[in-house]
Amino acid sequence: MFGMGFTEILLIAVVAILFLGPDKLPDAMVQIAKFFRSAKKTLAAAKDTLDEEMNMSELKEEALNYQKQLTSAHSKLDDITSGKIIKDELNSVTDGLMDDVTFDEPDEVTFTKEKKKKKKKIAKDSSEDTKNEDSVDV
Repeated sequence: MFGMGFTEILLIAVVAILFLGPDKLPDAMVQIAKFFRSAKKTLAAAKDTLDEEMNMSELKEEALNYQKQLTSAHSKLDDITSGKIIKDELNSVTDGLMDDVTFDEPDEVTFTKEKKKKKKKIAKDSSEDTKNEDSVDV
């Protein structure tokens, strides 16, 4: 206790008994215990207050960091909603495409009409069916 050994505590107890006497020693021990208890409570309260203050400063730092993040996100959102980023990207893409694309003369395209051969084919098929029917009747 407080860096004192058993012999030191025993020496203090002997001196206390000699000076205070056996009648006043119990009251003195109670007073000393109350003093140490109140000192301990005071130190604990001071430590708690200091910890709260440290925690408050950390919370303030966190709040400032969140504020910076929100401000940067707000500015990015403003850029996006104003179309500035999209316009810049679109301009860069179209500029790149226009550099790579060359326009050639179109080939000559002609259209021809096909003759309808399907009608003749259908007529031939129907005449073959009638020949087959005649052979079946026999």
